[in-house]
Parts: sequence; C-alpha cells; structure tokens
Amino acid sequence: MSIDTLKDRLPDYARDCKLNLSSLASEQLLSPQQKAGSFIAAALAANHAATTRAVVDAFAGELTPEALNAVKIAATLMAMNNIYYRFVHLVHADDYKTLPAKLRMTAMAKPGVDKVDFELWSLVVSAVNGCGMCLESHEKVLRDHGLSAEQIQAGIRIAATVHAAARTLAAEEALMPALAQAA
Repeated sequence: MSIDTLKDRLPDYARDCKLNLSSLASEQLLSPQQKAGSFIAAALAANHAATTRAVVDAFAGELTPEALNAVKIAATLMAMNNIYYRFVHLVHADDYKTLPAKLRMTAMAKPGVDKVDFELWSLVVSAVNGCGMCLESHEKVLRDHGLSAEQIQAGIRIAATVHAAARTLAAEEALMPALAQAA
C-alpha cells in the first residue's frame, strides 16, 4: 500500500485529509529523512495497522535501517514518556514534579541518527499522544538546534494529518458492520 492507496481508501468526506497527505508528501521544509521519519513516527503513534503499512511502504525507502530503528525508538519511548509526563503535568500535586521518573530511556542518548531528527520524531509522536510537557521540551531542543518554526510546524502538520487519516479509517472500519446491517 502507498500514500495514494491510503488516500484512495479515505472516504469522500475526508477530502481535505487526502489533499493534506499529498501536499505533505512533497513537503520541502524538512530533509527527506526528517519527513519520512515524521510520517512513520506519526503512523506508529496513531496505532492503525493499515495506515502504518501504507506510510511505511511509502517512506521507509527514504531511511537507512539505522534511521528506521531510531523512528521506532522515538515512537516506543514517547509512548511511555508521554503517558508519564502528561500525568506529572496534569496532576496538580507538586511532589510528582520532584520525583525521578525511574523509567529507562537510555536509547535517547544514542538513537543512531542526528539529535535533531530524533527530537523531531519525538515531537511528532508527542503531538499525536497529546503530551504538552514533552511537546514543550522537544520543541525547545529543536529551536535551540536551529530548526525554524516553519520546519517544526511541518512535522506537526504531518502528525495531525496522518493521525486524522488513521482515525478516519479506523472509524470507517468500525462502522462497516453497522452500516451493512442497516442496509
């Protein structure tokens, strides 16, 4: 499955999502590796198998095996960290903010790719997972390392669009039996 196949599977009411997938697939603000990794990281975070397969088919060729592994590391670590740090941020008990996380995150130190790319993919996953604390942290690192607001926004636009495609397809799959019975 490719991005075109993914777009073809989206219903007519998701036309804007289809158009956004097309424009983001040709986005020039990010390096090919940054863009491909952002698409795959977003798909992994969105947790919809057909979307993930389509995105990996479309973009994995842009990544070295090390870079693809780093995307998976970002998705895995952020799946854990986003839950933990969202809790710390949302619960208004100050003592949680001073306790060490006690969660292993050693792969972040040497993910196998440039720090900026890994941080971008971590930001993308954090956007899909909705962790404000992680978003602030990764966005700051990216800005400190020279990424522009427009480049960061491109990664977030990828996250938003891939997530919307995944949610739309999951909803359509869930509705199929109900619609078939109603017919």
